[in-house]
Amino acid sequence: MELQTKIPLQPERDQIDYGSKVLLMGSCFVEHIGEKLEYFQFLNLQNPFGIVFHPIAIEKLITRAINEDYYTEKDVMFINEQWFCFEAHSSVSNSNKEDFLVTLNGRLKQLQEYILNATHIVFTYGTAWVYRFLETDSVVANCHKIPQKKFLKELLSVEEIEASIENTYTLIRSVNPKSRLIQTVSPVRHLKDGFIENTRSKAHLIASIHELVNPRIGLHYFPSFEIMMDELRDYRFYTEDMLHPNSTATSIIWERFSTTWISSATTGLQKEIESVQLGLEHRPFRPASDAHQLFKKDLQEKIEKLRLEIPHLKL
Repeated sequence: MELQTKIPLQPERDQIDYGSKVLLMGSCFVEHIGEKLEYFQFLNLQNPFGIVFHPIAIEKLITRAINEDYYTEKDVMFINEQWFCFEAHSSVSNSNKEDFLVTLNGRLKQLQEYILNATHIVFTYGTAWVYRFLETDSVVANCHKIPQKKFLKELLSVEEIEASIENTYTLIRSVNPKSRLIQTVSPVRHLKDGFIENTRSKAHLIASIHELVNPRIGLHYFPSFEIMMDELRDYRFYTEDMLHPNSTATSIIWERFSTTWISSATTGLQKEIESVQLGLEHRPFRPASDAHQLFKKDLQEKIEKLRLEIPHLKL
């Protein structure tokens, strides 16, 4: 007897291995996948400008990076003793304007380098609701707690989202024609927008993405939203806020992503890396004991052995 409906997934071609470079951008859910890639020491870059939730925010950053459109004073603002940028998350800020511009342009350069060389690019879209700053008539990535009366809230249409994603894809293809673009919709519900409004938002995202998905040209969809909503439809898979997937759900979705997109040839190395990671987390009762010194020596030998196979290892 089957007690769970399961979404059928097949391994994709051109999977991620230890020679791949993975760029991940989007909502907070993309960072859960990114954390797993980081833990198992795959080369990756996660949200260089912090969490961004909607397609237009991602499109703007990709466009700016590819066109080398560096940030200047006109792109930043001073609020509550900190400098911010409408294209970046609030976590990306600084009390010094010059230092902030250096940070923004350094991350832009880092993003450009990854776009040019990435083998796989993962975009996770969280919402189709956006805020337009009235003074400049432009859609922002983050409002930075500026009074809401200064913004107009809009729901992007399916056509607008489709055009934005297509623009992003075309730009990437113009400089990196071989990369695989993996799109997914975040399973995190944005209930501050409202229950019905959140459903409309997710529906617009899903409908627009599927107008474009075409694996033959490297444009893919991974069903993280559907796995959460259907396979893991129990509140025991959520954190206490009943909105975000908990660690169990994240691990299950990672397993499904791994089966689809991570090369099985990396399984042995992943197990060795996990063994080392657990060893590094070990806290001994007697640090000076001979047994612990032997344990440390053995652990270091494992790391050096792994480094011969994975030169970029950071352990």
